[in-house]
Amino acid sequence: MKKITSNINTKQKTKPLALYKTKTFDEVFKEASKSEVFKQAYNEELTRLRLAREVRLLRTKKHLTQESVAEKAGMPQSVIARIERGESSVSVDTLGRIAYALGKEVCLV
Repeated sequence: MKKITSNINTKQKTKPLALYKTKTFDEVFKEASKSEVFKQAYNEELTRLRLAREVRLLRTKKHLTQESVAEKAGMPQSVIARIERGESSVSVDTLGRIAYALGKEVCLV
């Protein structure tokens, strides 16, 4: 029978948790925001969340349900819900249909 040995050095000492340097969220964010890839992804996410908030705000100001907006826009209610939660990207076509249902138009600046 073959003897199985471990490659783990059991005498290796690990640092106590107190010796690890912790960083605040601001420190981590500052470091990450130096990356161009991070900046682009962060800005895209902010745009998606702002759009989600704006769609929901317009809908609630007009006292409309997600279902009624979806019906006017010719799409399932679940699409409106996902957009308002900021879960998915929105095509310009879909955004235009939602804007029309809310009595608005899309203007790219």
